[in-house]
Amino acid sequence: MKRIEISKTLFKKVFITILSFIGFLTTIKLAMIYFESNFDPYALPSFCSVNEFIDCDGIAQTVHSQFFGIPLAYWGMFLYGFITFLVFVDELKKNKFLGFLEVFKNPLCYISALGFISFIISMILAGVSIFEIKKVCILCVFTYFLNLLIAIIATDFKIGVIESFKVSIKDFIDALKIKKYLISFLLLTILASGFLAYTTVSCCFTPQVKRYKAISKYADMKTNPYKISGNILGDPKGNLAVYVYTDYRCPICRIYNVILYRAANELKGFRIIHKNLPLDMDCNKNLRSQFHQGSCMLAKYSIAAEQQGRLWELNSEFFEKQPKSEYEVLKLAKSLGFDTIRLRRDANSVPTLERLNKDINDSTELKIDGTPTIVINGKIHAGIKPYYELRDILIKAGAIEKK
Repeated sequence: MKRIEISKTLFKKVFITILSFIGFLTTIKLAMIYFESNFDPYALPSFCSVNEFIDCDGIAQTVHSQFFGIPLAYWGMFLYGFITFLVFVDELKKNKFLGFLEVFKNPLCYISALGFISFIISMILAGVSIFEIKKVCILCVFTYFLNLLIAIIATDFKIGVIESFKVSIKDFIDALKIKKYLISFLLLTILASGFLAYTTVSCCFTPQVKRYKAISKYADMKTNPYKISGNILGDPKGNLAVYVYTDYRCPICRIYNVILYRAANELKGFRIIHKNLPLDMDCNKNLRSQFHQGSCMLAKYSIAAEQQGRLWELNSEFFEKQPKSEYEVLKLAKSLGFDTIRLRRDANSVPTLERLNKDINDSTELKIDGTPTIVINGKIHAGIKPYYELRDILIKAGAIEKK
């Protein structure tokens, strides 16, 4: 009977080792995908980025692909490495130099508990992936079921899953009753907490989180602290022209608008030229479906505001107040001291419509299909950039810091 139990235990350990090795290799691949997606701008799409829904790269670029500043793939590597360690811990603690491993009395119970805990966490991650990110990583899904399989193999169903957790907790508490192990555990906890605090704050492994935090700062601003009046944003004598294509109904454009104003406030040698790209079928005939209804109207009024020398003032007000009708636009303009009769006439004039059509046609020629987008020296920079990234782009293009 004892020989049967030994054979059964050996069988479990062999299969758990194989599964852990497969899991470790899978998480290494996930770590490579994570690195390429977040650190290598020239990386090609990975094999598991099939479409909009099945997209490992897309998930890797979100803030949900990390925990305490550590990529989830690295946590997975640690999990499978630790499970492999537990498989061989009985053999390792026979070495006189590794006697401290005596505290690991029931390794299969620990593996069972770890497997089920990791599977539960996996299901939470799957929910976030499907319902919030709206993408799925097939390699991640593979590891989820790998975790469950490891847990099932490690579990002794004669005593049950709950008992495995009870044994694991009891052994942990018993180990902490021994002073030297308690001190060792506290030191490891302090070191681990310090390291996790560093990775969380520094974002050294998570540039996407750094970007998110940097952009969120401006998203939380109710008003633009850098707003100006006039038709010139930036250095009037600046030789560098930065063309920005925006849509007044685009929420990301509102955030980027503040970032651009800050750049114009802190750098010189460049000027920002506003271009309208309303994603509204009322004036943009390149669209197949409606995106931002009402943005055509706001674009016309921004062009009209330029005739009164106050483009950038109304620009910020549109992003902040989001007037929903022509009546609300004129009411807002009147409160700002605009000549509303002239403003309305100019907004609905033929020259304004021609100007708007030219902006839209220019964007089509440049193959710009989304907002916000900036164009510098013919190079297109699509999407929002955090301030530190925009600043570097502008300085490399010729802008200079104000003293």
